[in-house]
Amino acid sequence: MSNVNPTRSAVVEMKDERQAMHEGYVFLDEKCLLLAGEILAELGRHAVLQRTFLTLHEAALAALRAAVLRHGLEGLQVHPAPALGHARIARRLRSLMGVRLQDAALEAALPPAPQAFDRSIEGEACAHAHAAALEAAIPLAASSGNLERLSLEYRRSVRRARALQDVMLPELDRSIADVEGRLEEIDQEDAIWMRSAAGERPSAPSAMREDANPAHDVTAT
Repeated sequence: MSNVNPTRSAVVEMKDERQAMHEGYVFLDEKCLLLAGEILAELGRHAVLQRTFLTLHEAALAALRAAVLRHGLEGLQVHPAPALGHARIARRLRSLMGVRLQDAALEAALPPAPQAFDRSIEGEACAHAHAAALEAAIPLAASSGNLERLSLEYRRSVRRARALQDVMLPELDRSIADVEGRLEEIDQEDAIWMRSAAGERPSAPSAMREDANPAHDVTAT
């Protein structure tokens, strides 16, 4: 049973609240559809980027094995690596339903590494292969972050939509029905009281006339 005072204004306020709540549910439902569509599109981009990265990663491992066979592990460790201090990542920010998304890539190719003392084709191939894998990992990382944020917002929106649909809206409907039922009972009680009061009013004059008639007869006698 609702604790709301049964008045017409209370029912109007509760129905307005229900309308706003329903509009919120519709918005969340549409938001979930948009997020699901973007997740599917992002999954497609992520799959392409992941295949590219895995191909380059396998090539880098093969180049590493060849360089280790050529120089040995300790000899390869002293080869200079490409300078990453001046590397810059270009980001393009976008947003979907309040979710921050981004695309990232290197602004330019990594600068070549300083020439090694024990220079070899295998060593240079190893450096180039790892630089290419690193370059491919940047957009893949941005896509993975997009998927995490989209998935988090999608789950949050689904929970809110289900709470509105399964808990809050039915509870508010029951409260409205309860208050309207109590108002009907009050209206019925008022109608019964008014009919009873209307039925009692003519009885008083008739009684007075009945009392007056014997007195008139006695006087006449």
